[in-house]
Amino acid sequence: QMVEAIVDNQKRIFPVCAYLDGEYGQKKVYLGVPVKLGKGGVEEIIEISLNNDEKKLLKSSAESVKEVMKSLDEMKLF
Repeated sequence: QMVEAIVDNQKRIFPVCAYLDGEYGQKKVYLGVPVKLGKGGVEEIIEISLNNDEKKLLKSSAESVKEVMKSLDEMKLF
């Protein structure tokens, strides 16, 4: 479905791991968020309203992802 959305420029919304550069208050991290997929791939990151608890959980997830990526970078596997 995701490939079809891109190839056919359907501009459908899917939950995907996308690079955030300020969206949801997060920068320089990939997180699962709703996006619009079209011929350009991720054409738009859809920001939904989050309550304070959800914002805290998202921030915690982002910090965890950044810690794992830092550890992987230090291992020089890639």
